[in-house]
Amino acid sequence: MIFIAVKFTVRPEQSDKWLDLVADFTTATRNEPGNLFFEWSRSVENPHQFVLLEAFADDEAGSQHVNSAHFKDAMDRMSGAVATIPEIVNMKVPGNGWSQMAEVQPRG
Repeated sequence: MIFIAVKFTVRPEQSDKWLDLVADFTTATRNEPGNLFFEWSRSVENPHQFVLLEAFADDEAGSQHVNSAHFKDAMDRMSGAVATIPEIVNMKVPGNGWSQMAEVQPRG
């Protein structure tokens, strides 16, 4: 699978609007046939930074994603809200989604 992590540092005045700004993009991406997950989190250290974890089944799914109309539209809208160039990690990893962590298990 293709695993991608992106840190978006947004302008302070856009922080509380960010998830609304990316809502349509998020929904459209999650509905792509090759999308495995697409999850947003907000940094606990920087209230103006959002982290996106996403994965796609293969190169074809990744290519379809970045060539989609909703991707291009989102990149344009995001550019008006970010404070810095986003940081990204993009790599191919084995598997097809999340695995369970063996070291931590719920206690009764």
